[in-house]
Amino acid sequence: MKTFTMLALASAAFLAGCSQPDTVQQEQAPADPIVGFDSVYSQISAEDLREHTRILSSDEFGGRLPATQGGQKTIDYLVDNFKKMGLQPGNGGSYLQEVELMQITADPSVSLQIGERTFAYKENMVVGSKREQQQVTVDNAELVFVGYGVNAPEYDWNDYEGVDVKGKTVVILVNDPGFENPDSGKFQGKTMTYYGRWTYKYEEASRQGAAAALIVHETAPASYGWSVVANSWSGPQYSLVTEDGGASRVAVEGWLSLEAAQQVFADAGLDYAAEKQNAMQGPYHKAMGLSASTTVNNTIERSKSYNVFATLPGSESPDEHIIYTAHWDHLGTDPTKEGDQIYNGAHDNATGTAASLVMAKAFATLQPAPKRSVSFLVVTAEEQGLLGSQYYARNPVIPLDKTVANINMDAMNILGRTKDVSVIGQGKSQLEEYLVTAAQRQGRIVVGEDRPEAGYYYRSDHFNFAKVGVPALYAKGGSEPIDDATADYRKRTSVITTGCYHQVCDQFRENWDFGGVQEDTQLLFDVGYQLVSSDMWPAWSKTSEFQRQ
Repeated sequence: MKTFTMLALASAAFLAGCSQPDTVQQEQAPADPIVGFDSVYSQISAEDLREHTRILSSDEFGGRLPATQGGQKTIDYLVDNFKKMGLQPGNGGSYLQEVELMQITADPSVSLQIGERTFAYKENMVVGSKREQQQVTVDNAELVFVGYGVNAPEYDWNDYEGVDVKGKTVVILVNDPGFENPDSGKFQGKTMTYYGRWTYKYEEASRQGAAAALIVHETAPASYGWSVVANSWSGPQYSLVTEDGGASRVAVEGWLSLEAAQQVFADAGLDYAAEKQNAMQGPYHKAMGLSASTTVNNTIERSKSYNVFATLPGSESPDEHIIYTAHWDHLGTDPTKEGDQIYNGAHDNATGTAASLVMAKAFATLQPAPKRSVSFLVVTAEEQGLLGSQYYARNPVIPLDKTVANINMDAMNILGRTKDVSVIGQGKSQLEEYLVTAAQRQGRIVVGEDRPEAGYYYRSDHFNFAKVGVPALYAKGGSEPIDDATADYRKRTSVITTGCYHQVCDQFRENWDFGGVQEDTQLLFDVGYQLVSSDMWPAWSKTSEFQRQ
């Protein structure tokens, strides 16, 4: 460099002596270093993923419950790391998006009367309300059986057609018409569509003006037992604060056990099994000649939490974003428990949060920056009903028509490397084509999930992007271990991960194999890199229930 400078000065002096224009050659700055995909891809390390997971799931974070000290500590940790990596605040000048939460707890003394029969809370029914009222009453609201409670024009199916249910109580079957009749060609057979989810059924009942909506629980089509309903739907229930205080929602939302439903149908002079068969054949509804009454007394609390949003601007199309999501929250601390009281949430979802940070570092390392922007949305209150991502979808920082795709990371694969990649909700969108390319780079194959009838596509944060039309991908390590040693490890560890789901024993363990987490983080980094380096806009498949709005 010194020699170059001396030659340049000598040349300038010579030119000046020859009466040339008074110019001096400028020394050229060295070109920016090129740090390409392959280099960054290889630097995504199991050690970094392990360390972030260990820290986030430590007792110091108190179980990461929203609106607690542990929740704030988690938010601070995320913001600090995004800043260090050089990511910009994603929400104007802030890394945070405020989310107002509503906690409503129904008095457990509530009962439900249908006809002359009274049903007990948690034993054979659960009822509650998302309305911001201390007392909600449904009085003698006529019962109408509305089959699966589905209004799906693309499937030529409307259980509400020709019936007015305003002010009435609708009784609804769980799942959708394809589940128990997979060879009928209806819906998507065994694979659950959104029309099979309880969230949809309450939403549609609300749109139809019903006073109350009761879903009949059956273990197989629900994919979980009655105890899950009784435990999950009792105690504090969270929702977002809304302008109308929940007035647009059906007043009472609840479940009936199968035994309770059979009794109700018998009291109405109907055979439950026969009516269910009728409902499976085509759109169906029938007045039941009974009425329902209940009064729900609520205790209401408000709180605030935050989504964390960080961005790396694109070099050519910075207004177009790929958004990665993970949820930072878990279940907090229960001081009433003896012994261990902290729900550390190591697997669910310190692993996905860790993957967000490691992936953000990978994208920040790329030089030059890709064409499109990449953003990281680490959301609150997933465990309370996907509320952080729901709030974002209703109040997007990036316009939805500028959001190219969403890629979600929830409970990453700690069971070791696999030969396959499982797509949750396979067949939804063209994002799977990018996934296949990324999987081939790793010598892996892409397969569907083990239990498509369980509707897992509708149970994590990507779903709220799908609902507003943004193609969303949820994929993780499959079920075929890479070798015999991994198979042995997987068998031992899966017992723990399954048994510790939402329990205090979901704790970080030093013997966890992060090879699968690393592999899947690289995989999803690859998918995102393909998208931010492209001008293409992935579309939903024609058979999907979601389309760009």
